[in-house]
Amino acid sequence: MADSESVLSTTTGTDQHEDPLADLTDEQLYQIVEDTIHTNEVIRSETEMFEKFFRRVEPKETNSFQPNAKAPVVHVQEMHNRGRKRSKSRGSAIDKLLRLTAEQKCDIAQRELEELRDEIDKLKDESERILDNYRAGLEEAELRITEIKKATYEFDRDICKGSINPRTGKVVAEKVIRYFEDKLKWRDTLIEKLRLKNSTLKVQKKKLQLQLKQKEEMGEVLHEVDFNQLKIENQQYLEKIDEKNQELLRLKLMAGNTLQVLNLYKKKLHTLTADAERLQTEIASREEMLLKFAAETVTVEEERLAAEKKNCQLRQRFADYKVPDVQEYVEKKANLIELQKVVKSWERKVEIAQMALKTHKKYWKQIWNQSQQQNVWMQDTK
Repeated sequence: MADSESVLSTTTGTDQHEDPLADLTDEQLYQIVEDTIHTNEVIRSETEMFEKFFRRVEPKETNSFQPNAKAPVVHVQEMHNRGRKRSKSRGSAIDKLLRLTAEQKCDIAQRELEELRDEIDKLKDESERILDNYRAGLEEAELRITEIKKATYEFDRDICKGSINPRTGKVVAEKVIRYFEDKLKWRDTLIEKLRLKNSTLKVQKKKLQLQLKQKEEMGEVLHEVDFNQLKIENQQYLEKIDEKNQELLRLKLMAGNTLQVLNLYKKKLHTLTADAERLQTEIASREEMLLKFAAETVTVEEERLAAEKKNCQLRQRFADYKVPDVQEYVEKKANLIELQKVVKSWERKVEIAQMALKTHKKYWKQIWNQSQQQNVWMQDTK
């Protein structure tokens, strides 16, 4: 900002020197342009705020100057063209006379801020009122829809289905008339109830207005100082609420982190519990296998001892075995063959005898049947 003011002062001075911008670098020129843009934005914001304040304080004067709105612009342009020929001391004196002090600017800004807050509060109240009206309309529409659905259901139940003559298949007129008469009676009763409720609310309204009037007469009405004190207390309470909300948010974040850690440990615990159960099952199965292996080891040991004992016996018999003579072996082999032939012969004879027995049994059965038939015939002839 200092560089830009120095450059501008040198440029608006005498024309005897050369252009001082030629000696500056691109970065310095860019910084000067940025500072000038920022200064113009600040001045524009202040000007808009002062115009709003002026219009609000003296609206009649601003309206009277509205048709000649372009005249001040031309005057400012002429003053700007003439300002190059004026001296530096005279321009600074005029600027001091035309500019506002910092205290005046703060006062105007504070008043504008209060007016803006009032406008925001009014807009909030108006928006709340409109929203309340919309909510009331929605609630009334929902109640109306519910009543229409209920009436439709009752009409369909009582008239369309319940009042049809089974013989003719048509709706009975008497039931329809009775249904509408009952509905009208119910409407009259509802209107009477609402009228009584309305009269009760009017009485309560009158009582409250009377109490308010009595308080005004007794001087219990709140003044501006009381409202300011209430605003200060409200602001303090709001700050405390913000602090509590911040603390609540911090506690919620802490609770969320704790919950995440707890869930992590729960997952680990679940995994370790599953591993422990799996290991316990595996240990039980291994122990059962060990018991089986021990029983099988005992059985195998007994079998081994028995086999070893039998092996010893067989070794003993093998050691005690004496090979017979060849002549004796040949004779025993010949006797065995003769005995096998005799056995085959007797088996053949047994088969023949069995066949003869079957034949005799069949013949004997035929004779028995014939004798039985003769006995039956002789008994019949007697």
